[in-house]
Amino acid sequence: MTTSGTIIEYLDSGRFLCALVLQDTGNRLRIFSQNGRELNLPAARVITTSRNTYPLSGSREQRIELLQTIAGKRTALTDEIPLQDIWDLASEEDQSAFPPDFLAELYFGSDLSDDQSAAFLRAVFADRFFFKYKNNQVTVHTPEQVEQLRHQREKEKEKEELLNTGARYLQELAKGEAIAPGEWPEQDKVLSWLADYYLFGSEAKEADLVRQLLKKAGLNRPHDSFHLLVKAGKWQQDENIPLLKADQPNAFSQELMAEALAIKEPTAEQLLTDPKRKDFRKLDIFTIDGSATRDYDDALHVERLDNGDIRVGIHISDVSYFISSKDHLFAESMERATSLYFPEGQIPMMPSELSQGVFSLIKGKIRPAISFLVTLSPDGEILRSQIVASVIEVKRRLSYSEVDQIMDKDSDLQLLNILRQKLRQQRVDRGALLLNFPDVNIYVNGQGEVTIHLSSQDSPSRNLISECMILANGVAADYLTAQEAPGLFRSQPPPRKRLISGVNNSLQDIACQRRFLSRGELTVHPKPHSGLGLNSYTTVTSPIRRFLDLAVQMQISHMIRGKGIFFSADECKNFAGTIQQKLGRANTVRQQRHRYWILRYLEAKVDQMVSALVVSHGPKRINLILLDCLFDIDLPPNPSFPVEPGDTVKVHIVRVNALDNTLRVEW
Repeated sequence: MTTSGTIIEYLDSGRFLCALVLQDTGNRLRIFSQNGRELNLPAARVITTSRNTYPLSGSREQRIELLQTIAGKRTALTDEIPLQDIWDLASEEDQSAFPPDFLAELYFGSDLSDDQSAAFLRAVFADRFFFKYKNNQVTVHTPEQVEQLRHQREKEKEKEELLNTGARYLQELAKGEAIAPGEWPEQDKVLSWLADYYLFGSEAKEADLVRQLLKKAGLNRPHDSFHLLVKAGKWQQDENIPLLKADQPNAFSQELMAEALAIKEPTAEQLLTDPKRKDFRKLDIFTIDGSATRDYDDALHVERLDNGDIRVGIHISDVSYFISSKDHLFAESMERATSLYFPEGQIPMMPSELSQGVFSLIKGKIRPAISFLVTLSPDGEILRSQIVASVIEVKRRLSYSEVDQIMDKDSDLQLLNILRQKLRQQRVDRGALLLNFPDVNIYVNGQGEVTIHLSSQDSPSRNLISECMILANGVAADYLTAQEAPGLFRSQPPPRKRLISGVNNSLQDIACQRRFLSRGELTVHPKPHSGLGLNSYTTVTSPIRRFLDLAVQMQISHMIRGKGIFFSADECKNFAGTIQQKLGRANTVRQQRHRYWILRYLEAKVDQMVSALVVSHGPKRINLILLDCLFDIDLPPNPSFPVEPGDTVKVHIVRVNALDNTLRVEW
């Protein structure tokens, strides 16, 4: 029982309060606090109890004055207590826990007053470095605990300072104010945390701290972090967020660059020391690529033989001459899997010093190549093929548009054009699907304005290159198959539903057919590729840009020299798994970035009517394609506006936000 008139202390919101006990009712005390409140307090909340008692006969004001005087005296005493000195003495004792009064007497002496006893406990609660109070006992912290608590307190203080300073500077950034170099020492660190938080949310390393920082700065809207990073110059206005989120490599280490720069351009004499390498420098070899292309990994030549047959040479840059499977560049290429191309620039699979330099089939430069020599009848039937290591020199560099203009005047191009039509028709006769969807070419000018140009994949020049590459890749697959060698074979089961056939199909038919295609596969041994109309297929024609092609080239290059299989079936299986994983990552980045730029383009068309093609009609959704950018959209049926697949209609762009990845379209 607590005697009436006793002074007790309890904690209220972390603050010590004195109170006069009016009555003990068992588990609860009826008290009068120093704030003039009368209340029932659970007995368990009492921290200290005085030995002395005080009369209850005084007025309310007298009680308040008494309690506040005692509280003031205890607060003053608390500030004087040297806890560390007491801890030094207590640490020498054999035990680790003591009654509070025992420790208080180490400073105040044995004649301990109620105020001194209470002041000591107040000090213990105020400074938790040295002691811990629990169950009426004070535990003495070990030196290790004290050091740990000091370190924690320092970190908390640093954090508070960082929050206060960081919030102020973030507010300045948000207003567009410049921060002088060195003015905010933690700027790079905080902006790095901010970037991680924007990309990875709660999974970011300092997510909680950044949330507090943004809240303190009043900048906690969804994209405030993004705009701060742009204003700070850490990110661009159109930063490639999918690329950063995917952790796709986008720079080369110093070690890799040193390895790349050590690769030198070989002379013809050096290349021809290999007795298996043929000298094709006199052939009229040419490249056909886009006007902006800088990495040339394939070139062509064609010649009519004396007996009327036609020999086509598809010459592929021999990257396997320069690097081995043990090189860091090989491992890096496997990690990247492919080059990535965006409107704002490219992320090459290999350093541009190589991909646009010594590996590239540049006009007038001596280059090692793997040449696919295919002899065909005038009707386009393959009579025989040969794969050889070679030395070549490109004589002409042509663009697609140039080839389309001069095809009727150039005998080599005329001959190749005839062959490509025959080769394509043969594939179609074998069940190939020609899904020639136009290319969506996105351009961004210096002011960030986005324009889009559609170009046909089915122009004579593009189709010519496509058929020649399919021809070489098919020959490569057939060679590996005939040698019973493992490889990386691309295949595709028949479509789940076949809607088109032949050469000429509408955009709407092609768009519908694409929805019923079976997923392609990557296997160690050959399987049919129904989409291309081939019994076996691989890709070997882009070793500068695709790891799959590089690995297949290394396998074939080793075999045509009579050295046998280079990569075992198990190694090829491991390659296939890695390629599918890394390509999945790269393709996700590519698709998301493509969608971003389309939405950026459509932002300028808000409140406008644009043309769309009705692709398919379901009971709840109608699928359409925006014709100027070939972007898929879905709309609910509108009874007052009936449409059929193949119709061209106008739709209203209501709202677009590329950063939010949102598009709203209405009839």
